[in-house]
Amino acid sequence: MSDLHVIIAGGGLGGLALAQGLLRAGISVAVHERDPGPAFRNQGYRLRFDPDGITALRAVLTPQAYQVFAATAGTPGSRIATFDHHLNPQHVQELPLVPGLPGSGNLAVNRMTLRQILLAGLDKAVHYGARLTRYDVSASGTVTAHFADGTNATGDVLIGADGVNSAVRKQYLPQARVVDAGLRLLYGKVPCADDRARSLVPPELLGLWTTVVGPERRFVGLAPVQYREPMHQVTARLAPDIELGDDSAYLACVFGARREQFPCTDAELFAMGGADLRALTLSLVEGWHPGPVETVSRQDPASIFPVAVRTSVPVAAWETTSVTLLGDAIHTMSPVIGVGANTALRDARVLADRLAQAAGGRPLTEALRAYEEEMLGYGFDAVRDSATYGNRMLGQDPLPSGQP
Repeated sequence: MSDLHVIIAGGGLGGLALAQGLLRAGISVAVHERDPGPAFRNQGYRLRFDPDGITALRAVLTPQAYQVFAATAGTPGSRIATFDHHLNPQHVQELPLVPGLPGSGNLAVNRMTLRQILLAGLDKAVHYGARLTRYDVSASGTVTAHFADGTNATGDVLIGADGVNSAVRKQYLPQARVVDAGLRLLYGKVPCADDRARSLVPPELLGLWTTVVGPERRFVGLAPVQYREPMHQVTARLAPDIELGDDSAYLACVFGARREQFPCTDAELFAMGGADLRALTLSLVEGWHPGPVETVSRQDPASIFPVAVRTSVPVAAWETTSVTLLGDAIHTMSPVIGVGANTALRDARVLADRLAQAAGGRPLTEALRAYEEEMLGYGFDAVRDSATYGNRMLGQDPLPSGQP
């Protein structure tokens, strides 16, 4: 075990992936998560994984855990399609295939299943109910993180992986802004475990990702999550020590529009229950093709929740210290091109590798600077690409001008 000790603020996908990579490298790590338990908040459903995300998980997970990830991921092909609200095709794209990766580099992943895989083996490393409030850096460079419950933790490095509202970012980079992108999304699930349920969804809506765009750029996004075998069979065959909750096939269903399209205030929207959110969505897709309307109507009301889309504004590089940032804490982005989780996992892979170099003798500041230079390049490229596509296709606010 290396003498290096890393503190991670935030137990989301990026923070947990980093912890897995560090443990594989023999580096001491502690994850401090504000939530009281691993399944406290509804954080979403289906994620699209591309080669960056898949390659990152292959690097940070144990071989057995990676096999469980690959076996529990859906393989819906590589087609991304856009239709108008009468289901006339507007654009169809087949993403490149990458031989040697599961699903040829295109997977549909259930977020909670992935989270359970990433938590495997981290029982002693993850501390719940630990909301970071501030940190101090000593003259020697060690960092002490302070938590709302009065406890603290000291290490050689502090990683802010604490999401879009990152307390680490607010202290470390007060000039870094996160802005409202102008879109509101309603996430939900359509159960489709049996053939009859699946037959009710038009087959053209069952690719890797499908967007149906209606008047005033209101849209419905659809993507299937289907499992090839029951979870308990996967773990029994590949990794009995990993515990996964049971799940059944579903269609992720996301309605989105500009905030002005909703006939209510944000406060009213975020106070609504699932049945009311479904009724609201149906009122906003009235007159559309029966296929997407029927799909929306079959959402499980208990699964529906609203999200305000936000985006980081790119910032210039900063002076490297023993504090750095990962994932949404530095480059949160609109989900419209589906690369946010992949980018966070890429961060975890790169940072784990750089910290392993530091544990092997490379100066710590030099290793962290190398991570930041790489991460700021691809991370803010993804932010810009997401904002550009979201603005053109869905009316997302453009990024504020004048940024690096």
